[in-house]
Amino acid sequence: MLDLDNTLWGGIVGDDGVDGIAIGPEVPEGQVYAEFQSYCKALQTIGVVLAVDSKNDEANALAGLNHPDSVLHPDDFVCIKANWDPKDQNLKAIAAELSLGADSFVFADDNPAERAIVAAQLPGVATPVLDGAENYIKMLDHGGYFETTILSGDDLKKTAQYHARAQAAQAQAAFADYGQYLDSLEMTATIRPFEAVYMQRIAQLTNKSNQFNLTTLRCTEDDIRSMAEKPDWITLYGKLVDKFADNGVVTVVAGQAQGQTLCLRLWLMSCRVLKRGMEDAMMDTLAAKAAAAGYTALEGYYYPTAKNAMVREFYAGYGFEKTAEDADGNTTWRLDLAAYNPRCPHIKIET
Repeated sequence: MLDLDNTLWGGIVGDDGVDGIAIGPEVPEGQVYAEFQSYCKALQTIGVVLAVDSKNDEANALAGLNHPDSVLHPDDFVCIKANWDPKDQNLKAIAAELSLGADSFVFADDNPAERAIVAAQLPGVATPVLDGAENYIKMLDHGGYFETTILSGDDLKKTAQYHARAQAAQAQAAFADYGQYLDSLEMTATIRPFEAVYMQRIAQLTNKSNQFNLTTLRCTEDDIRSMAEKPDWITLYGKLVDKFADNGVVTVVAGQAQGQTLCLRLWLMSCRVLKRGMEDAMMDTLAAKAAAAGYTALEGYYYPTAKNAMVREFYAGYGFEKTAEDADGNTTWRLDLAAYNPRCPHIKIET
């Protein structure tokens, strides 16, 4: 069971684009990922079947696998789950489709938090530590997960067999107690107004984040500094630390006053922390700060692009009402702050 971004290639295909990921001989680190893909492909010759479990839009995932320098292609996998659901839920669905137990799976993902959630929810799954792309083959090979002494003709047909089984099955994936596993990550968010030390990182995020980006406003450091200095703006950045790592600045919000309404000109987040509750923590903090500053409403905007469909209904999930939509799909949303209910139980917030 393979992750994609920073596991089968370097970079994030949804943000960097197919041309920006590192795979193959044309970029310095790309050869390392190509060698790991070759290792995985070779496992098929001893009866190992491959599947994908990735937080991605499916179109982006398939585009990455169809990269001209990719060793693995979509038809090498018996199942590709590229969506925004929790990865252990995807894994359970794939297990059901293939009629396999959890102990049949090795979960290869560079993210320690994702491995921890899968290990906690599905104890039978092997979750080897993958530390540095140059060590991926060594960690999997030395783990002895794929050793075999007898190889039958059926073993050589497994990929085709499981393709057929997956196509025939209709999975009913049930996910229970996900919040408990979020709690187990021991997450702490630092949410503060823009600070000089992070101006460069904040500007970088506005120019790199494409998927969780509601307005796709691109900013220079001077733009960010100007927002921070103006009294009619509320600005917030969010850092997230869990028991595995300091993820750094991962999310940014900026709102401009228009009477008693705070208009949200900028809202984005790195997809690597999606479904962790960081968006809830930011919304809770923003709503509290806006109300304390005397605003009575928030107004948010969604401007569709080829990559940000995942946040099309973002504001609806927080009780905003859609007040306008044009022919291009640009939407405006409004929330009465008096009606907002905080909702972030899984992250300790420091301000």
